[in-house]
Amino acid sequence: MRRQLTQLAGLAAASLLALTGAQASAHAEPAKARADDAAYFVFRDSTRSEFTIRLTAPEKIQHARELLAGETSERPHVIGRIVKTPRPYNPRWSYHLNSDTIDFFDYAIEVCDATIPYTEDHLDEAGGAFLPGLYWCPWSSHLVREVNQP
Repeated sequence: MRRQLTQLAGLAAASLLALTGAQASAHAEPAKARADDAAYFVFRDSTRSEFTIRLTAPEKIQHARELLAGETSERPHVIGRIVKTPRPYNPRWSYHLNSDTIDFFDYAIEVCDATIPYTEDHLDEAGGAFLPGLYWCPWSSHLVREVNQP
């Protein structure tokens, strides 16, 4: 039964990713960038915890800057795939988001929603029934600032 639940949750996550990817591709094609072209942004969730992300795709960097400037309110929330290792730009947390998978969304399914501290506290469970496929989409996430490269 547990295996079936995990498979079902994985299918739900894959569906979410496909939906989010389709939404994002309607706006721009993904682009690879050199490491020195990265931009760093901090988002906050409903717990008022903050989490730093590293963006490398120029169109995603532009979208993040437009959100912060109030030039758009479309796709204000952050989604991406968790990597269970810390990064120097996000030292408080023992996980980060894979830059190649980060995107923005308006709406997402519940299976990928969790707060920043809850994700930290249950990181060992992430990838199974909790955050299937390691996709994380905190519904209350919103960008609060851009920061310099650490």
